[in-house]
Amino acid sequence: MENPVINIQNLSKTYRQASHPSVDGLTLQVGQGMFFGLLGPNGAGKTTIISILCGLRSYDSGQAIIHGFEARHKMQYIKPLIGVVPQDIALYPELTVDENLHFFGGMYGLRKDELNERIQLYLNDFGLTSHRRKKSGRLSGGMKRQVNLIAALLHKPALLFLDEPTVGVDVHSRQAIVENLQYLHRNGMTIVYTSHDMKEAEQLCSHVALINRGRVVCEGIPNELMGEASVSFLEELFIKKTLQ
Repeated sequence: MENPVINIQNLSKTYRQASHPSVDGLTLQVGQGMFFGLLGPNGAGKTTIISILCGLRSYDSGQAIIHGFEARHKMQYIKPLIGVVPQDIALYPELTVDENLHFFGGMYGLRKDELNERIQLYLNDFGLTSHRRKKSGRLSGGMKRQVNLIAALLHKPALLFLDEPTVGVDVHSRQAIVENLQYLHRNGMTIVYTSHDMKEAEQLCSHVALINRGRVVCEGIPNELMGEASVSFLEELFIKKTLQ
């Protein structure tokens, strides 16, 4: 692959006092414009990989290169290019939706008029305009996840990381998140996404890598991988590959 957005080579990470590595010699590439699913069971290493790529974790050996910058030493150049939606809600519960979004947008140095315009745009897109004055702590879990996603989009990142973005949300919130992610992907954003919801991953992802015990067990276009394994659904492929 020429000029991948993400180029991981022989990446390894073992936590202190752990008996096995969380990431074990992982090699992986993500191309421009892909909706890339990092899929695997609990403990497979998905969150650790995302954390390394976002500069939240160090690693022991190998390389993690994003947009041509090495994550170990060049994170100051990478951070403006990426948006991160963590598994845990990263909002201040005593601040309103508006206040949270102005706070996070301000961290990216956006001008006030530009920030106001983007906040209005995304609140409209997600159907949350009527909730903008509510304290975030009083929102439903699904609404909190939507606001979490908006906060990561305000600076218009080239690359978006999503760690279990729809876990525990209601049907309407899931639909809003999925539809907006599909729109972002259609408009050229590169997205890296972790999940154990195989139906959702099959709906969203243009490419997937199934991860088990910190290693890639198969990688490619979902329909091609399912055809090679003679299965009809991504969930069947997941079970077949991660039980080996």
